Amino acid sequence: MNEPDVNRHDVNEPDVNRYDVNPLDTLAGLFEGEGGAEYLGEAVTQAEHMLQAGALAEAAGAPPHLIAAALLHDVGHFRGAVTGRDLMENGTDNRHSHTGADWLGQWFGPEVTEPVRLHVAAKRYLCAVEPGYFALLSEASVHTLAVQGGPMGEEQVRAFEAHPAAADAVAVRRWDEQAKDPDMDTPDFAHFRPLLAGLLRP
Repeated sequence: MNEPDVNRHDVNEPDVNRYDVNPLDTLAGLFEGEGGAEYLGEAVTQAEHMLQAGALAEAAGAPPHLIAAALLHDVGHFRGAVTGRDLMENGTDNRHSHTGADWLGQWFGPEVTEPVRLHVAAKRYLCAVEPGYFALLSEASVHTLAVQGGPMGEEQVRAFEAHPAAADAVAVRRWDEQAKDPDMDTPDFAHFRPLLAGLLRP
């Protein structure tokens, strides 16, 4: 039986050392550059999707670390940062949740990175335990679910529920699914910079 996809995995060394540049400038560059690309067939760009997720978390009154996790949850899709989207588009899981979380770990603590790491597992979890959740998924999200392993089995569900970041990951996942509205008034990255600055590790 496959092990639950909830543990940390090693990745290649990140492209940017956290002591070399301002990490918020690095992130802003990704949102302003690659963020303009289409988002796996959705009606919004990659950046719009992530910004909407952050805005939804903020509107829900989420704490800063959870707003940051929602905002940054898909950073692993950016080619310039981590692994890129090519594998996912070709039907192979690029494990963007894990590689994105590891890359963000240069600058942010586990309160931010672990919900990012688990947001794909949270989709698999919700599809397994919540009747009707699968019906909420967009066509693109249904496709990626299959690539990512499908709904969890019973042992995987128990392992996920035991993770200390599971509840935060489920919250990020719900905002993730809602953050695909082409008509939403989406804030820009600068809106979130003060919040992110307050979460940077020394």
